[in-house]
Amino acid sequence: MNDPSRSLRIELRQWRQFVALAEELHFGRAAVRLHMTQPPLTQAIAGLEAALGVRLFERTQRSVHITPAGAALLPEVRELLARAQALPELARAAAAGELGRLRLAFVSTVGFELLPRWVRAFREQWPQVALELIEATGDVQLELLARGEVDAGFVLHSPGFAAPGLVQSLIATEPLVVALPEAHALAAEERPALKSLLAEPLVIFPRRILPSLFDAIFALYNAAGRVPQVAQEAIQMQTIVNLVSAGLGMAWVPQSVRQFQRPGVVYRAVAWPRGRAVPACETSLVWRADAVSPPLAHFIGFAREQEVSAARRPKAQ
Repeated sequence: MNDPSRSLRIELRQWRQFVALAEELHFGRAAVRLHMTQPPLTQAIAGLEAALGVRLFERTQRSVHITPAGAALLPEVRELLARAQALPELARAAAAGELGRLRLAFVSTVGFELLPRWVRAFREQWPQVALELIEATGDVQLELLARGEVDAGFVLHSPGFAAPGLVQSLIATEPLVVALPEAHALAAEERPALKSLLAEPLVIFPRRILPSLFDAIFALYNAAGRVPQVAQEAIQMQTIVNLVSAGLGMAWVPQSVRQFQRPGVVYRAVAWPRGRAVPACETSLVWRADAVSPPLAHFIGFAREQEVSAARRPKAQ
């Protein structure tokens, strides 16, 4: 009994034999319970003790007693066998996407309303799927997806944008509005005119993190023969709004950002020239076609159900 390395070759069958003998404390009754004869059970227990290098039972001609080492081992072995018995069902559940891990990246605008509502509803449907949420800008999300470090992402973009090499499902479309310093003269107008806004200093995100929407905003200025006066760049929408509150300029933001209430900032829809379409932005769920795990497949289906439900809701008058 001096070769602990032999424990690597212990099988579940031997642990079941150990538990049966520990509970029966009688080789004959334990053998009957295990549907075997007594001599092989005696040999099996002796082999287990040799593999462990410790004595698990004290035997006499009249009785069997479990040793302190055996008693200490018993609850752990029971747990091991219970976990082993549960493995087939766990495997089936994992294959069906009923459990596992889902890593979702998201831009900050999704976190205002959509993400909390969807996370709550998805967890109700799939409570054993662990959701890992990672806030990241669009450019970072594309890198994470390419490296397989997230399963899917919510990205913000201009209408018509297609994420290269990814499958894309449109989640929401919303108009752009302006965030203005509360003390600014244009903030007093319910719908400030586009021409007046284009003359104001601009707080905007860097082009590298959201090129399609950046280019769409600059196109507004170019169409009017203006060049944007970029006063400051910032990555997160919350930071952009905070800089607006500091009086550094105005900002174009998705309508959902209105829910981020910051003292010193007001949000206004824009009075667009007649015949001019209101610029919009879109949010899409994107993922790699070659990396759809069962939990991700469930989330994609869930997202499409949410879109159908939203389309069926009566529009506000």
